Amino acid sequence: MLTKRQLLVLKEIIRLFTETGQPVGSKTLMTELPIHVSSATIRNDMAALEEQGLINKTHSSSGRVPSTKGYRYYLDNLVEPAEATPRELAAIQQGFGGHFYKIDEIVAQSARILSNLTSYTAISLGPEVSTIKLNGFRLVPLGNRQVMAILVTSNGNVENQLFTLPPNVASEDIEKAIRIINDQLVGMPLNQVANRLATDVPALLFKYLSSADGFLDIFGNVLRQAAAERFYVGGRLNLMDFLGDADVPQLKQLYSLIDDENGDINKLLGPNDEGGVHVRLGSELTPDVLSNLSLITASYSVGDHGRGMIALIGPTQMPYSKMIGLLDTFRSELAKRLTSYYSHFDQ
Repeated sequence: MLTKRQLLVLKEIIRLFTETGQPVGSKTLMTELPIHVSSATIRNDMAALEEQGLINKTHSSSGRVPSTKGYRYYLDNLVEPAEATPRELAAIQQGFGGHFYKIDEIVAQSARILSNLTSYTAISLGPEVSTIKLNGFRLVPLGNRQVMAILVTSNGNVENQLFTLPPNVASEDIEKAIRIINDQLVGMPLNQVANRLATDVPALLFKYLSSADGFLDIFGNVLRQAAAERFYVGGRLNLMDFLGDADVPQLKQLYSLIDDENGDINKLLGPNDEGGVHVRLGSELTPDVLSNLSLITASYSVGDHGRGMIALIGPTQMPYSKMIGLLDTFRSELAKRLTSYYSHFDQ
C-alpha cells in the first residue's frame, strides 16, 4: 500500500519523465512536488517505489523512470484526464466541417485529424456493418458482356465492381434476377442478405433463370465488399518517430499489421464495448510486436446505426492525461458528425 506522499512522488515522476524524456532525480522532485519535503525523504520514497517495481533506476544517472507496472498503477489509480483545449476542439470541428459523400470518408478523415493532433498513429473503425441495410442493386451494361454491379446501402455508401458476364447468362435473365433481389432483399441488414444468399435465394433464382450461378457470383462479390468492416489508419509514418533504427524489424511488422485486411486489426483493438477510454500497455497487447508500445482505444455510439472505435498507437511514454481527455472529446465530435450525416437518410 503506497502512502499519499509516495503516490505524489510516482505521479510527479511520470509527469516529468513524459514531458522531458529524462530520468527524474530527488533534487528535481523537491522543487516540483506540491508539498515541501527533504531530498532524503524523497529518496526513501523513490526506493520504496523501486522496490515495488513501479519505477526503475537508469544506468546513466541517479534518476528514475517509470516502469510498465508503474504506468499501469498510474492509469488505474492516479490519472486525471485533461480536457481538450479550445484550439484542439476547433481543429477537430474544422476537420469535420467539409462535405462528405460517404460514411467511409468521414471515418477516414477522423484518422487523419487524430494523427495530426497527437503525432501518433491513429486507427478509426466505422460503425459496425451489422446495422447497415441493402437499399438497392442494379447492373449497368458496358458492352462486350461487361457490366458494372452497383449496390447501395442504407448508410449512403455505393459499392461498385466491374464484371464480365458468363456466356450462358442472358440479359433478360439478368433483369429477372435484379427484380428478385430488389423485391426479396431490399431493406434487410447485409448480414441477413448474405445468409439468404446461402439458403433460399439461389432456389428462388433457379425458378426463373436458366443459370443463376454467374449472377450469384457477381452479387455475392459486391455484397462482400459492402459488408467488409473497413478501418482507416492515419499517421503511419509517425511510428518512425518513437521507434529507433534498431527497431526496423518491429516497424515492418507493425506496418504489416495495420495494413492487414484479414481481421488482425480487430484482435488488436479488442471488443467494441460501451465503456470509456481504455489503455493497454506492452505485454497486455496482442500480438507481441506491440510489446513496448501503448494502445489507447475509445468506442463511440451513433444510436441505431451502431458503434465504432478510434485508437492511438504510441510509445509507453505518452502524456496519458492529455491523450485520454482528447480521445474522449474526439469520439463525441465524431459521433456528432456521423449522426448528422445519417440524419439525411433517416428522414
